[in-house]
Amino acid sequence: MKILVINGPNLNMLGIREPQIYGSQTYADLCELIKLHCESLNVTVEFYQSNHEGDLVDKIQESYGKIDGIVINPGAYTHTSVALLDAVKSVGIPTVEVHISDPDTRENFRKISYIRLACVKTIKGRGFKGYLDAVDFLVKGK
Repeated sequence: MKILVINGPNLNMLGIREPQIYGSQTYADLCELIKLHCESLNVTVEFYQSNHEGDLVDKIQESYGKIDGIVINPGAYTHTSVALLDAVKSVGIPTVEVHISDPDTRENFRKISYIRLACVKTIKGRGFKGYLDAVDFLVKGK
């Protein structure tokens, strides 16, 4: 199985950006944690991060026929991007939406998720562990 982990805007700033919300671990720490977890499951994992909506859409489209599952934290694009929703719908790859924090406990605008409509599951508020839960769901269906 091959899984693509996509992270949207500002997630490259983990460890620096609002550590009271996102913690003090870095993006590199996150990728290493996921990589080790995937190795333990004999899953191939690829990482992609961009601050640009079109680049994220391109990466999702490029995954068609090559990737078995997507774990995506769209960052701020969660609340604004119909383009990401349409990209996930168009490729038909099982996709799990992940958020480090729980958007439902934050500002009102963060409670809206466009991409959720195309996802098989949403995991929020579990910190970095949410990514591992998403991988497990894609691999084991739970």
